[in-house]
Amino acid sequence: MSSRNLTPRETVSELDKYIIGQSDAKRAVAIALRSRWRRQNVSPELAEEISPKNIIMIGPTGVGKTEIARRLAKLDKSPFLKIEASKFTEVGYVGRDVESMIRDLVDLAVNMAKLEEQENVKAKAAEIAEERMLDILLPPRPVEKDVEEVLSDESSEDVDERQIVQQDATREKLRRLLRNGKLDDRSVDLEVSEGVTGPIIEVFSSSGVEDMGLNIKEMFGNIFPQQKKKRSVKVPEAMDILVQEEAQRLVDMDKVTKTAIEMVEQSGIIFLDEIDKIVGSDSGHGPDVSREGVQRDLLPIVEGSVVNTRHGMVKTDHILFIAAGAFSASKPSDLVPELQGRFPIRVELDSLGKEEFIRILTEPHNALIKQYVEMMATEGIEIIFKEEAIAEIAEVAAVVNERAENIGARRLYTIMETLLDEISFDAPDMSEKKVVIDADYVNKKLEDIVEDEDLSRYIL
Repeated sequence: MSSRNLTPRETVSELDKYIIGQSDAKRAVAIALRSRWRRQNVSPELAEEISPKNIIMIGPTGVGKTEIARRLAKLDKSPFLKIEASKFTEVGYVGRDVESMIRDLVDLAVNMAKLEEQENVKAKAAEIAEERMLDILLPPRPVEKDVEEVLSDESSEDVDERQIVQQDATREKLRRLLRNGKLDDRSVDLEVSEGVTGPIIEVFSSSGVEDMGLNIKEMFGNIFPQQKKKRSVKVPEAMDILVQEEAQRLVDMDKVTKTAIEMVEQSGIIFLDEIDKIVGSDSGHGPDVSREGVQRDLLPIVEGSVVNTRHGMVKTDHILFIAAGAFSASKPSDLVPELQGRFPIRVELDSLGKEEFIRILTEPHNALIKQYVEMMATEGIEIIFKEEAIAEIAEVAAVVNERAENIGARRLYTIMETLLDEISFDAPDMSEKKVVIDADYVNKKLEDIVEDEDLSRYIL
């Protein structure tokens, strides 16, 4: 199945493997993803005019907002950045400016493109690394001769040929031993490049203090030549190091940078969490001024502008923005009108109850019950969760969420950790290798905590 042209139905089906419920939100992101694919397939003139279908997700914490966006990016193999809107400040205040998220996204995309390019050149890098390894194992031995010896010996050419043939035969024998793993126990001395170190320069600009990652050794590479140190390593590790070095050398960074910028511009996804925290009141002073300022700073990025990054200029016109917030003390209409207009799709996510918790514990590919079963299996312990126990865990999660702060599915993590605390600690020393967890076990472990409301607030 192609990652770039999933139908909305296929996208929802893939998201269903990891996220329970929230069908409206899944439909919205699936349509937004397909709309992007449609835009890329219309005429270039019209494609420039089509805006991305940005989304605002409204719902309490722990209901799957972040997971939906993260899984969507993974499906589409898109550069994805999750950032909290509350981290940003208005230009002129101390803190991060909104353009920094585009710089972060470009850095992520460069790393993605570089890894992909390294995979493409891996076979070639392995060949070169193998030759380098053979040079280390069998250094070429030039034969030194006097001038008289060379002039008088008519058969010197034959001798040279025999030596070359013998050297080649030995090299091929070593090559076979290397490929068959017969030299894995041998150690070799390898010159390894040290990581680029040096003081970081902080750049004071109109956008605030931004760590641009400028490194003195990068700027003055010729003045400060890269240092190397000798290490004695086993042949397999040496081969990995050599392959990595050759892959780095073969990668065309200009091509990588160009690909990365194109990926960001055409398929980048930014998840703006806690956008409700930058909704200010009508106050004319204090932090609310900064909050509204952040919204106004966000506006040109969301509607399309050009941001200067250390890899080049990046247009934000077609980046997909997915904003999310609980909006418990405010509502989307409290955002500045211009910003509201840039998020045409609004979708509300449902709160989670006992039935959803049961499904979350058992159905997804990465279900919590499966995670704990597999982790305990590494200790040789077989854990069996009965259906009644799973139902009881879900019930406890729902009850605690009602009494205390509603943190959605995240409550299941704290309950599972408390429930299995004793087994997790004793697992390496347990003689009994099979543990059955039923409703009685759950009640015994959690009953006192759940009944004591103050205690449940602290522990669960």
